[in-house]
Parts: sequence; structure tokens; C-alpha cells
Amino acid sequence: MDLEARSLQPGAKAMLLAKLREYKSDLSKLKREVKRVGSTNHDQASRDELLEAGLLDTHKTSLDQRERLGFSTERLNQSSDRIRESRRTALETKELCISILEDLEQQKETLLHLHNKEERMDFILDI
Repeated sequence: MDLEARSLQPGAKAMLLAKLREYKSDLSKLKREVKRVGSTNHDQASRDELLEAGLLDTHKTSLDQRERLGFSTERLNQSSDRIRESRRTALETKELCISILEDLEQQKETLLHLHNKEERMDFILDI
């Protein structure tokens, strides 16, 4: 996630990096809390309470991640559409250039043919 956030535009990049640091901090806190709870003998109720709170946070985080994933997927689809449109335009331009070159070749042949005719006519008239 860190690499993906760093590759975004500066406006979105700062916000996402800040959230990422926050998530990493939350994860560290939760890991410390799990170690603390695991190392001491608390009653089962406090463990259940802690786990329930963690599940709620996990669910919220999961929803946030899904939302970001949906947003990223949409941006990726839009970029793919723009790339396809650009390729289509490039192919159309290539076809147009080929057509123009063929027309120019025909015009060249016509001019050369007329030039040869003119030279023969000059030769005939000079005789």
C-alpha cells in the first residue's frame, strides 16, 4: 500500500500516506495490546471485550479499504479507457497517413507519365 500511495498525485498522496501512518500506528498499538493481554492473566470477559472492539475496528478498516479499492479500480478503468481511445486514434491516424501516401504516389506516377509524354512530344516536334 505504501508504494501505491507514493505513486499517486501529490494531493492524494499526502492524505493517503497520513492515513497509512495512522493505520500502521493503530496496528502497532493493537499488537502491543494483544501481547499485554496474552502475557497477563485477565479474566475471559476482558478478553472478549477486547476482541469485540478489535472486530469492530477491523470491520471499519475493511470497509475503508474496500471503498479505496473501488475508487482505485474506477480510476484504473478510466485510465484503461483513455489508453484504448488513444490507441484507436493512433491507428486511425496511421491509416489516414497510409492513404495520403498512396495518393501522393499516384500523383507522382501521373506527373512522371505526363513529363515523359511531354518529352516525347518535344522530340516529335523537334524532328
